[in-house]
Amino acid sequence: MADWKNWMREANYIAGAWVGADDGATLDVTNPATGEVIGQIPKSGHSETMRAIDAAHAAFPAFAAMDLMGRLALLWKLHDALMDNQDSLAELLTREMGKPLAEAKGEIAIGAQYLRWYAEEARRVKGEIVPAGVNGRRILVTKHPVGVVGMITPWNFPSSMLARKLAPALAVGCTVVAKPSEETPYSGLAWAALAEDVGYPKGVINIVTGDAPAIGGAMMARPELRKVTFTGSTNVGKLLIRQSADTVKKVSMELGGNAPFIVFDDADLDRAIDGVMASKFRNSGQTCVCANRVFVQAGVHDEFVAKLVEKTRALKLGNGMDAGVTQGPLINQAALKKVEGFVEDAKAKGATVATGGMRDQLGGTFFQPTVLTGAKADMEFAQEEIFGPVAPVFKFETDQDGIDMANNTRFGLAAYAYTSDLARAMRLDRDLQYGMVGINSGMITTVEAPFGGVKESGLGKEGGSQGVEDYLDTKYVCIDGL
Repeated sequence: MADWKNWMREANYIAGAWVGADDGATLDVTNPATGEVIGQIPKSGHSETMRAIDAAHAAFPAFAAMDLMGRLALLWKLHDALMDNQDSLAELLTREMGKPLAEAKGEIAIGAQYLRWYAEEARRVKGEIVPAGVNGRRILVTKHPVGVVGMITPWNFPSSMLARKLAPALAVGCTVVAKPSEETPYSGLAWAALAEDVGYPKGVINIVTGDAPAIGGAMMARPELRKVTFTGSTNVGKLLIRQSADTVKKVSMELGGNAPFIVFDDADLDRAIDGVMASKFRNSGQTCVCANRVFVQAGVHDEFVAKLVEKTRALKLGNGMDAGVTQGPLINQAALKKVEGFVEDAKAKGATVATGGMRDQLGGTFFQPTVLTGAKADMEFAQEEIFGPVAPVFKFETDQDGIDMANNTRFGLAAYAYTSDLARAMRLDRDLQYGMVGINSGMITTVEAPFGGVKESGLGKEGGSQGVEDYLDTKYVCIDGL
């Protein structure tokens, strides 16, 4: 295994320099699988963020004016650097976040795919000539980079979440101030180290770690920062949207989810089981698009539950660096207590623990992969994200019952359904109130498609051709006197 410490940076990256917090304050970063403090990062705030915005603002004119092929060549170099160091970057990610190493390698790989996709998609950012209503005029519609972009990313996918924001922004000529989560900062800082190595100009990419409210507040206050993209909780997203009003920033928000996973009577049950295992237990359930509520039609309910319990019991908990481990720890004690609380609430309201249901004997923040039956609408997880390895199973009777139960939430990020009926699949596309729907698939994230939700799950899209639009301003030019 390559040395993961080669890419571990314990400093902010501002204007091409690695610097600490102004007052020297630091935060510990802990491996959740072992409890070991693996390093420290700057506890930065308002002043450091202001300098990072100044650097990005100063770098923007030249970077935006760089010829397209020059910008895309840098993206290709960044892609190659990422994949050349996939093993060591994955180990760094596993040590700070806890997920199994195989999942971490997959995360590095999809981050690289976002770079490739937007290196190609930027060549198709096109304006148009619109027929004028009077003679002697030409109406042009042109696209331009928005300017400085603030990026705030979560702890659960600390590399790929930044990748799918960086890639379109850099492709079209925006400059960046990014704040990775203080829980998992090193995968974010590694992007700055990679960018420095491949030759990005100073000030184009800036990364600041530390006090989230102070850093976010500085971003929202500065009119020079024209767009903020955030992945995280709905409550924080709402706060940022409110703060964006004072300077009328563009915002894109990928917020909370409450994904239904619907299994109809005619589903291929083995395929549905594979799908729910991939969706529910990837990253130990700490995924915004993971199955949060499993709805199973009455005719196949008991058989499905039996298969699900068998597969869940076969999962192996442990340190993500150990061979064969499929389930890592939860990120911290607060997450552990939250998941434990959901299970206790469900039990008190009549749910049955079919397997798991408690902290694991490994200690720390390990929680047993859990299946609950008899789930009901009055249980807390019916309306809130679990963000842990707990699969509550609800029984439903008719198609409409299943759809109504699935839509009974303020969230609308991802939904999944298994059926052999094409007509039903088309109805689900129409009726499910979600930004993304997987039919007979529990893994739907891909660089070629737009990722994002509806209702209180967010604004805007990441990925696909749509993902570049939030980093562009559209300008109309009227040329008269022709």
